[in-house]
Amino acid sequence: MYLSELRISDFRNVEDEVIELGAGWNVFLGANGAGKTSILESAYMLSRGRSFRRGLRDSLSRIGSSGFSVFGRLHNSDDSEVRLGLARRIGKLEARANSEAVGISSLVRRCAVACFEPGSHELISGVAEERRRYLDWGVFHVEQDFFDQWRRYQRALTQRNTVLRDGGGDDYLEPWEIELVATGERITLLRSAYIEALRPILQELLTYFLGELGEARLSFESGWKSGLSLSEALSGSRIRDRDRGFTARGPHRADWSLGFERAPRREHFSRGQEKLCALALVLAQAQLYSMQSGEWPILCLDDLASELDQAHQAEVVDQLRRSQTQVLFTGTEFPDALDMSMSDLRVFHVEHGRIQRRQ
Repeated sequence: MYLSELRISDFRNVEDEVIELGAGWNVFLGANGAGKTSILESAYMLSRGRSFRRGLRDSLSRIGSSGFSVFGRLHNSDDSEVRLGLARRIGKLEARANSEAVGISSLVRRCAVACFEPGSHELISGVAEERRRYLDWGVFHVEQDFFDQWRRYQRALTQRNTVLRDGGGDDYLEPWEIELVATGERITLLRSAYIEALRPILQELLTYFLGELGEARLSFESGWKSGLSLSEALSGSRIRDRDRGFTARGPHRADWSLGFERAPRREHFSRGQEKLCALALVLAQAQLYSMQSGEWPILCLDDLASELDQAHQAEVVDQLRRSQTQVLFTGTEFPDALDMSMSDLRVFHVEHGRIQRRQ
């Protein structure tokens, strides 16, 4: 899977640019604030329908514009091509595939982009929502019914919370709990299976990057007390949930954790170790995606030189050269880990939101 063309209009500080990408390594060089990250971010938007940078959605549009648009020409391993577009106009996000309006979920299912960027360490040190989002993206691309189950669960959760806040009796709660149990147990089963598939790949990468910490351990927490069924957890927490006004147990509270033999909890990690863990998570998910779908996702590496030392940069490049995935790479200078004579390399200069390929 690779993008041969990326068109960006009024996105961040990019006014109107067309980038012809290669199927291999695409390196974007420029000063800080030049717009390099915006290029990666626009590709990521086609895969997620959102940015990897935290902040207000309105800040995605270039100052003075009423919205933005991103277009990509995507090629798959079976030689098929799809034209993807995402635009925000008058506060509304619209997605298109081959010029036809589609839902965001349809757009996301067609395009897979994995990204390692300065905020990726929040997979380790951030809130559980970030880890659930990482997990669910992987499950979504494997299990066709996951999105429907997740949507039904969210709808039932909203209704149960409304009953709790309104002081409704058990007879009003029970129908929504039946739906929560039916969909929630399926979601949990799919998440658990994904963790099991991810674990050996992640452990191998973490041994490669952080072998000094000993064996890595990836643990999954369902979102309710172990040993109880979801039905038992919901009925047993009704009194406290009424006091709180929301449902405190269920898959929407799920989490996973990463530890090592010599660093059992994330509080024991240094910031550098957090970054290497996050990088391993991104690479492991990309590798698992390739095993399950038959093709690698597009991989974005934002300012890798400032996040990793040269030895680890070289290890990452070595891993990815063997994978033959398309890579979008940013930096202030050409990285020592890459060879300028690589046949699959394209280098671009970025300045004030303008992108020009170097010959």
